[in-house]
Amino acid sequence: MKVKVEYLGHVKNIIGSQREEEIELKEEASITDLLNTLSERYGEPFKKAIYEPKDTDVKANYIITVNGYLLNQLKGIATKLKHGDHVILLPIVSGG
Repeated sequence: MKVKVEYLGHVKNIIGSQREEEIELKEEASITDLLNTLSERYGEPFKKAIYEPKDTDVKANYIITVNGYLLNQLKGIATKLKHGDHVILLPIVSGG
């Protein structure tokens, strides 16, 4: 199955990639599987800043949405993905 992954904010700079891409995953894959795939693809910069495989969530300064829903509204990184899902990975932005 394929899911569309969109990178917003400085995430694009961390991974040195385009704004979005399609990622092929096995059926019944979860956000954890997607994050592990991205960790393998983008290596240390991704692991250091965003997600270290075997962690229970993304690093504190990042949010993931699936089809417009925050992971904490779903089942966290255990959330199962379906073909055609739209995943967005973005930094938490704060300021005044």
